[in-house]
Amino acid sequence: MTAPTDDRTASTPSVPRQDPPTVRLPRPTRDDNRTAIVSRLLDSLEDLVTRHRALAGDADQVELHAELIAAEVAHELSVTRSALRRHPPLRRSN
Repeated sequence: MTAPTDDRTASTPSVPRQDPPTVRLPRPTRDDNRTAIVSRLLDSLEDLVTRHRALAGDADQVELHAELIAAEVAHELSVTRSALRRHPPLRRSN
């Protein structure tokens, strides 16, 4: 029986090191980008509704609450329009 060896002092095998294969995902298409933008808008609006339903209930601040909701919706629409302009749809040839 041989004595155990310390892994730090053991010689390393002379096998060439192989990096794991790189997986290259295809770049998202223009439609994929536009779909993601619209999905983000819908998710943001759903979150907004959930947040504001939780806050609704103080009758003294109804007007302020409505103004806040309108401002957030306007912001989300602006962000979405800007993103969609950066990824315009392809024009179809006649």
